[in-house]
Amino acid sequence: MKKTFLLATLAVVLLVLASCAPGINELANVPSRTGVVSGFWRGLWNGVIAPVTFIISLFDKGVQMYDVHNNGAWYNVGFFIGITALFGGGAGSAARRRRRD
Repeated sequence: MKKTFLLATLAVVLLVLASCAPGINELANVPSRTGVVSGFWRGLWNGVIAPVTFIISLFDKGVQMYDVHNNGAWYNVGFFIGITALFGGGAGSAARRRRRD
């Protein structure tokens, strides 16, 4: 009974994790209507302004916080650096924790 419950729980957890996996971006390396394929610098900028664009995107369907017309890994690196730098990165949270203690 205990083993069956453990296997069922494991199956549900794996199913939930698999359902969160992203799909393939079919628009990667495809220029947008303006002929632009976003790279590292555009990803960095989009990461920095992501909180603002997220709020705007809730009310305007024409605004997206992530550009699907990107060059892949370099855009993702820029986006990640931009969004983590905005919140202080790992060092910022460690410094806040030290100040609290």
